[in-house]
Amino acid sequence: MKLTIWGAAEQVTGSMHLLTTEDNYKILIDCGLDYERDHNVQLNEDFPFNPGEIDLVILTHAHIDHSGNLPTLVRMGFEGQILCTPPTAELAELLLMDSVNIFMHKAQKNRKHRGHKRRDGSRTMQPLYLQKHVSETIDRFVTIGFNKPFRINNSIELTFIPVGHLLGAAAAAFKITENGEEKTITFTGDIGRKNYPTLRDPQTLPPTNYLVSESTYGGRNHSKGKTVEEVLTETIEKCCVKEAGRLIIPAFSIGRTQALVFSLNKIFSKGLLPPIKVFVDSPMANSSTGIFRKHHDLLSEESQEFYRKSGDQFEFDNLVYVENLKDSRQVSNYFEPCIIISSAGMLEGGRIQDHLFHNIQNYYCTILFIGYCAKGTLGFRLLRGDPIVHIKDRDLAVYATIKQTDLFSAHGDHDDLVNTVKQIDSTQLKQVFLVHGETTSMQALADTLTEDGYQVTAAKKGVAYQL
Repeated sequence: MKLTIWGAAEQVTGSMHLLTTEDNYKILIDCGLDYERDHNVQLNEDFPFNPGEIDLVILTHAHIDHSGNLPTLVRMGFEGQILCTPPTAELAELLLMDSVNIFMHKAQKNRKHRGHKRRDGSRTMQPLYLQKHVSETIDRFVTIGFNKPFRINNSIELTFIPVGHLLGAAAAAFKITENGEEKTITFTGDIGRKNYPTLRDPQTLPPTNYLVSESTYGGRNHSKGKTVEEVLTETIEKCCVKEAGRLIIPAFSIGRTQALVFSLNKIFSKGLLPPIKVFVDSPMANSSTGIFRKHHDLLSEESQEFYRKSGDQFEFDNLVYVENLKDSRQVSNYFEPCIIISSAGMLEGGRIQDHLFHNIQNYYCTILFIGYCAKGTLGFRLLRGDPIVHIKDRDLAVYATIKQTDLFSAHGDHDDLVNTVKQIDSTQLKQVFLVHGETTSMQALADTLTEDGYQVTAAKKGVAYQL
């Protein structure tokens, strides 16, 4: 069989890996949006293969850098099934529909500059796909539970292994028979970390001959010492109790917001802080929280134990889920100390920009980042310490306090990634391919694994590897 990495090679976004068997059966593992091509979304439709020739797609989890180009694949001729876990199918539908809204917004902004040619010669930027393409994509989803071997055909078997990171996220473990010989290859997708508030720990991967592993945090480890609850309690006490101010937390709607709400629930339930109003201002967060409740049995043991003893992890006194835009605007008129959780996490669009617009010049406001902010985003500029930022067509001085913690990161760090490999039976593991990481991260992880005696390849885009 042959492995070709067509995305997330020496970069984090755009995961897309093609596995071709000896009889030319083609399986695409993930089909993510390449953010590095986001200045012109049409570049994402330049597939290096004919979408109509792909027999099957495997989706490891719902995040857009893994799922976001599926509707384009369908629009351009893919007619097969898309296999994933049930939560992944439900969360992907939310995220893909939201992507349509983002594309439409960008297209509308582009029309204002209709007379200006772009670098590629085009005058307008059409949406990469529409709602109907998302609906056609969702219709192709076939869901499979965790740890249940699924026979794709006479020579290929697939098993989804839970890896944390996001509700429904899975490693894809294949058993493939060629010329009477069984070969095994496992794609990790994105690997989570242990003791995450809402998610179970990643499960040990089965014996495999070839491992295609993410390397996002290669060379970096998460902060040690304080717990999530300790960091939150200290921040809230200073900002909302002592200074009687407001705490704004930009958070991705799916995954990060639920972990944050559950952590706050534990803090207030223990009486560690006086009652403080908490606003969750994100329509997608409201919808995705319902999916988390539906798949309660897949949440962490801690989360399930809390439910048994205290009830809904995602509901408590003084917690308000903001439903509509009118209510969102009213939050700005709430002058008591409060916590506002809103998306998007990198501050690029969404209701969070309204809250920033009204609070960035507030000396009694703290903005706490709990996730990664890519270069060029408003979040990145604030974390960099820019004294003036541009929000909603205005330049505003930054008087609010800017803080950050990595304790809510849902990615395993360098040590977690190394341990993931070490837990696999070394007598069967022939080769490790690293993907989904910047060059420096891939190299740092490759160096550690090589020192430990593993055969490691930092995958290159477009290179075909014979297995």
